Amino acid sequence: MVSREDAHWATGNSEHGGTGMAKVNEAELGDDFSYIFRIAESDIDGLSPISIGLTSIKGIGVRTSQQICRLSGIDGTKLGGLLSTEEKDSLRSAIDDYATIAPWWLMNRQRDLESNEDAHLVSLEVKLTRDDDISRLAGMKTYRGMRHRSGHKVRGQRLRSNGRSGTTLGVVKKK
Repeated sequence: MVSREDAHWATGNSEHGGTGMAKVNEAELGDDFSYIFRIAESDIDGLSPISIGLTSIKGIGVRTSQQICRLSGIDGTKLGGLLSTEEKDSLRSAIDDYATIAPWWLMNRQRDLESNEDAHLVSLEVKLTRDDDISRLAGMKTYRGMRHRSGHKVRGQRLRSNGRSGTTLGVVKKK
């Protein structure tokens, strides 16, 4: 039989719900602790480890954040709020230089249509490039572009029963 403590460690949940993450003692944090700081036009939580906090930036996932921490020489388990300004600057430069250092299969934009180069898009570039791609498809009047423009499902999903907007429940049969 599994006790409550064993179930906590197995599931990661505390007995009152929640995620089971360790609470940080605010007395240990110090005066220079920053609860929120900005990198790449995104707010990063200072209470989370930096490898997890970097994932709040659009275009950076867990694998990429671990690589960026390794390239900048920062321990990924260190709390983001404990980073010095030099470490934050090294993170910013590692994010900017990531496209030139990482292999092609770790890029999120491989063989770009305009430049035919591999790139790693971060923050606002992701949204702008996506919007440009959709407008290019709609300008060519492709099926995908027209579905995007009209707000319908693009990849062939079912429309009759799922993803219906509004409070419409369906057609009522006459008696």
